[in-house]
Amino acid sequence: MTDDALQPTPNRCALERRFSDFATFGEALDYAAQGSRGLNFHDPRGNLARVYPYSELRDDARAMARRLVARGIRPGERIALIAETGVDFAALFCGAVYAGAWPVPLPLPTSFGGKDNYIDQLAVQLASSDPQMLLFPAEITEMAGAAAARQGCDGVTYEDFRASPAADSALPEQQTDDICYLQYSSGSTRFPHGVAVTHKALLNNLAGHSIGMKLEPDDRCVSWLPWYHDMGLVGCLLSPIANQVSTDYLKTEDFARRPLAWLDMISRNPGTTLSYSPTFGFDICARRISSQSHVSERFDLSRWRIAGNGADMIRPDVMQGFVNAFAEAGFKATSFLPSYGLAEATLAVTIMPPGEGIRVELVEEERLSGTPRDLSRPARYRAIVNCGKAVKDMALEIRGENGKPKGDHQIGKVWCKGPSVMHSYFRDPVATEECLVDGWLDTGDMGYMADGYLFIVGRAKDMIIINGKNHWPQDIEWAVEQLPGFNHGDIAAFSVETDNGEEAPAVLVHCRVSDEDKRVELRDQIRDKVRSITGMNCVVELVPPRTLPRTSSGKLSRAKAKKLYLSGEIEPYKLLEAA
Repeated sequence: MTDDALQPTPNRCALERRFSDFATFGEALDYAAQGSRGLNFHDPRGNLARVYPYSELRDDARAMARRLVARGIRPGERIALIAETGVDFAALFCGAVYAGAWPVPLPLPTSFGGKDNYIDQLAVQLASSDPQMLLFPAEITEMAGAAAARQGCDGVTYEDFRASPAADSALPEQQTDDICYLQYSSGSTRFPHGVAVTHKALLNNLAGHSIGMKLEPDDRCVSWLPWYHDMGLVGCLLSPIANQVSTDYLKTEDFARRPLAWLDMISRNPGTTLSYSPTFGFDICARRISSQSHVSERFDLSRWRIAGNGADMIRPDVMQGFVNAFAEAGFKATSFLPSYGLAEATLAVTIMPPGEGIRVELVEEERLSGTPRDLSRPARYRAIVNCGKAVKDMALEIRGENGKPKGDHQIGKVWCKGPSVMHSYFRDPVATEECLVDGWLDTGDMGYMADGYLFIVGRAKDMIIINGKNHWPQDIEWAVEQLPGFNHGDIAAFSVETDNGEEAPAVLVHCRVSDEDKRVELRDQIRDKVRSITGMNCVVELVPPRTLPRTSSGKLSRAKAKKLYLSGEIEPYKLLEAA
């Protein structure tokens, strides 16, 4: 069959849709394989390159499971997989599940950080998950092989594993309370603890997706999200399987090079109605199109019913910028569907009801920080985004420092409870007990409830406390972003200890200016801007572009930025001190 003859899997088929009402994930794939829907992989320009019906995925996965059994893999053992978007990872992940082993998705190397850092990252996650094997694409053999050797597990390329013999034996029976897979949460303070997710928890959460988004018979999904991150893996691979949705994929690295290929795919593929992205994905597309015209001629986003948004703080100004850029292509603001979740809850905790769009409340900064209002200064407000209502079977509480629930519009720690909350952190009962109390999960995030809707304020661990007053790093970062020439992710704010022993806010900023005098001017401008917004003097350090560290999902890691800065691994530009 030539590429020209490829036909994508259909949106609708004769198989009656079931909303993830299965006992195990293997059972879910067995059912999806009875229909004609499936996965569709695209090249860097968004052209269809490989069609992979669920029936073929099931056959491949069961063959992979028998190869694992032939290698002596037993139920409960871990199989680490480098999560490349494609046929091999999908078949191996599902194959490990059929074999009763626990697949452990791990990240691909990124364009930042370097080879040694990637090997170190893999080695840490391998040490934590203790797998029997690490399977990976041939092109990263040197790095992945080095990490596997350091851990003492087998390192095998996808290609070599496919060519290995398979056992001719029955596969083990799966039980709904068995662990299905381990997930590493890229931004978690508990990293590198693997989140152990049972079949029951996974399928309950996937049912929550379909019911919360009100899936329709003709819905089709497009995704560029990485499969080692919970939103990409659970939301855009496992959920389409368990809810029988045809899905089109663009590799994450191809999106990074050509972001608008994502919107081209949505426009070109008939019936595309679902696609998710963190805030920065919408932001980069709006920025790329700002200098171009004829938006309506290139794109047709009128069928995009659910533009899901999650995985990082949702910024209403960015969302409005996307609407402004693509309204003439038919995109509707009501298509936005904010959500909130974390790997420790499998994925989704809340989802905005479809059609309600981005809704915000303006909240005084003093309320956010829990400090008395300074009446000598004008009130300042932050727009807090409504992240929707709890998914199926999920309970929510906002608790104070004393552990007692708070009322509506009272800010506190977000706790959740339900069948999709994680089983545990793998081999770490202490960390598990710290965040799981009587079945309730301490998410580590701050927020408040209002009429059944959840509003997320920020992560408690990121809070900057200066002179007894709380400040959110997002407020400082956003202040700097208002200056020309800065993009989302160019700034990291955190607290540091000064020479006199007091805490002060520090801001690391990517600097693209080479002139010394211009750099000094920029530094002073940033200081003034932060002071005008927060009333605080801060340490401003200009650092080379692409210096600030990211999590495996591409989000800014403030904790790591602080660590690297204090250790001297991030070297700021040397500037003259301001007079």
